[in-house]
Order: sequence, then C-alpha cells, then structure tokens
Amino acid sequence: MTEYIDLAVYGFDDYFSKQISDDKELYAVRVASQHHDIYQVLGKYGEMRAQVSGRLIHLATAVTDYPAVGDWVLVDRENDNHGDAIIHRVLSRRSMFTRIAAGTVNQSQIVAANIDELFICMSLNQDYNLRRLERYLSIAWNSGAKPIVILTKSDLCNDLPDKLREVQSIASSVDIVVTSCIHTNGIHDLAPYLTPRHTVAFIGSSGVGKSTLINRLLGSDVLHTMKTRKDDKGRHATTHRQLLLLPNGVIVIDTPGMREIHLDTADIAQVFTDIENLAAGCKYHDCNHGTEPGCKVREALETGELSTQRLDSYLKLQKELGYQGLSSRQVEEKKIRHMFGSKGQMKQAMDYVKRKKDL
Repeated sequence: MTEYIDLAVYGFDDYFSKQISDDKELYAVRVASQHHDIYQVLGKYGEMRAQVSGRLIHLATAVTDYPAVGDWVLVDRENDNHGDAIIHRVLSRRSMFTRIAAGTVNQSQIVAANIDELFICMSLNQDYNLRRLERYLSIAWNSGAKPIVILTKSDLCNDLPDKLREVQSIASSVDIVVTSCIHTNGIHDLAPYLTPRHTVAFIGSSGVGKSTLINRLLGSDVLHTMKTRKDDKGRHATTHRQLLLLPNGVIVIDTPGMREIHLDTADIAQVFTDIENLAAGCKYHDCNHGTEPGCKVREALETGELSTQRLDSYLKLQKELGYQGLSSRQVEEKKIRHMFGSKGQMKQAMDYVKRKKDL
C-alpha cells in the first residue's frame, strides 16, 4: 500500500485548507513542475501527472490564471492510475514572483508561487550587476515573500569588501549571504533562512550557480549544471521551474536564469528609500527631478550624495511601471489592484499574516 504523505510537508496549511471547504470531492495537490500542458503535482500519495480542465481554460483571461510552479490546485483524483488528474481550480496565492515574459508585450508570467523566502542570487564575477539587482529587489519586495541576497562565486572575486559595500548600499534592509560552492564558504550561513515546510525560490541570471547551490543543500548532484562561458555569461542549465524537497524538510524552487527581467509590478520605494526620502523634501510633490526648482534629488546629485546611475535606474523603473506623475497614494492603489484585485482582498491576506505571527 502506498504510504500516506502529510500535505503539510509540501507547505499546506490553514490558508489553503480554508479555501476548499466546498470542494469535498476534489483533492489538494501542489504543482512541482510544468512541461508545456502537462503538470507534475505532489499529493498525499506522491507525484502524479495532471492537466488543466476545459472549464478552467475557458474561464482564464490571462496566463496568470493558469497553474504555476508552487501553486496549490484542486484535482479530481488522488493518483493517476487511471489517467492524468484534471486540475479544476487554482487556490488563491499567498505570494508570487512575477515578471513580463520574454518576447511578449505586457504578458505577465509567474516565476514561482506561494513562496516564503526569495533567494536572489548574483555572482561575484563579470556578471555582477547592481542595476539588475535593483530590479530583482523591486519585484521581490512586492511579491509577498522575504528577499535575501545570495552572492555566489566569491572565490572568483578579488575585491569582495568593495563589492559587499556596493550591494549593501542598495540593499540596506535585506540580509546578504556570501557563498562559494567551490570552497563551500557560506553554505552553512544559509541555515537560518531554511525553515522546514517553508518554500524558498532561487532566482537570478543564468550561470550564477543556483542549481549548484541547491545541489549542495540536497547533498547530491540532482540538478544538472553547466560551466559558464569564457566571458562569464551563464548557460541555461535549468530549462524549467521545478519544486524539490530538501532532506531537512525545506521546499525549494529552482528557476531558469533570467538575463532580462522586465517589471510587471514592483515596490520601487522599498528599494530606493534614499531617493524617496530626498523626493519627500522637494518643493513640488509631483517633481520629476529634472529642472524643477527646489529639487532635493538634483541637489544630492550635485553634492555627490547620490549617483547618476542610481537615479537613472530609479527613473527608468518608474517609467517602466507607469508610476511617473502619480502621487504616492495613486501608486499604492495601483499596486493593490494588481496584487489583490481590491483593498478588501488585501485586508483578508494581511489579517491572515497577523494571525499567523500571533500564534
């Protein structure tokens, strides 16, 4: 007889169980991977194949209405002994990391769903890029998950203290862990962020060592890895997102490298607090930080307190998200509509988080 698996091992809790009281003939499973139209899901009797129902396809109005890796979904059976399971419903997500899909125009793509921590991996070789890190952090802060910056390949870095200061200057409110899979430096420093039944997603560019790092945590070379090219540009070793269970009970999601990451929604203010604080002192509340008189941001540029690259990045991300010219209240309302649909739905999610913290 097949051994029963407690769904809590895969991260199932009250947040999800309360959503299925009216679906007693359906079964909760978690999406572990996707290959075109076929999903691999994890349920109380292990792994099985699944497909989306015709009704779900008919009702879907966007790609984000379909299941993504990390999602909890409801299927019509507990095993696939008699064919693929059919996915009838995607449960409401607690968090999700999204971006504009490569090669599309404003088409959102869910990179990982229902994640507790986001490991933003950046290598300390020639692929090191602070502006790209700002993009990742902006999305991460808006995802509902906690971001942690993982600096990889420290054995290839000759100026680690300088690099660390640069990263800290743009990620002052984020924990930073320095690692090297060659010398296993820093691997043990990840332990405080690896909580059993929590889901951690590894994101970053190709070749930064995400799969290698996960293999170290797994204790064996489960994931395929490839050497970087001579110019330090990464090769796509991971070709699809997949969910795995570490020996210590932590759930991890490995994702393909993303060299281009176009913003779908983001929390710019959390990443650029220095500029936001300066902007609060500008003479005009809708200052574009150009030629307006009394602009504190331009003054900071002139004194060297703020770098041109940092401001250009801030303005570029604002423009990309369509936030330029909006008040802080309008920006917040736009983010709420995108993430939750309404303020009421946002309040429900916040109430759940508060109750969980009080336990």
